[in-house]
Amino acid sequence: MSSSQDKIQWMSWEDAISQPVKKKIVVDVFTEWCGWCKKMDKSTFRNPEIVKYVNENYYAVKFDAEYKNDITFKGKNYKFVKGGRNGYHELAAEILQGRLSFPTLVFLDENHAVIQPIPGFQDSGTFKQIMRFFAEDHFKHTPWPKYTRMYEQALQPVKQAAVKQH
Repeated sequence: MSSSQDKIQWMSWEDAISQPVKKKIVVDVFTEWCGWCKKMDKSTFRNPEIVKYVNENYYAVKFDAEYKNDITFKGKNYKFVKGGRNGYHELAAEILQGRLSFPTLVFLDENHAVIQPIPGFQDSGTFKQIMRFFAEDHFKHTPWPKYTRMYEQALQPVKQAAVKQH
């Protein structure tokens, strides 16, 4: 039996930006044909710790970069653009800062401004660091390399205890 807390509560753009309570937004920009996107869905996004943290700290949007319908965001209308094999959605191109690479996670602040896109497959361990880096506002005052060192140091006692138990 699965409850709603077993999965990330994905929502549409429209739902995420119209929520009455302001939260950061994490956008999973994907395409139907992207193998690494499917791998993230089956592994990283099913990790119970990630599911709980994302649901508590973000509005999560799953956004197909080849979505065909118009989206109005921040007073501007974005459309699907035909081209190449499939085409792309203008909003995907904007939040990805012109780098159409999949999967890409895009973090938006509480006012819907892009903080940073993070391209590529992210395993559970890496994604745990990334989601906390943005949700807890570390990005505002701590460079990523320093943050990762602090994060790893904080995990050392947990790792050592796990090794002793085995």
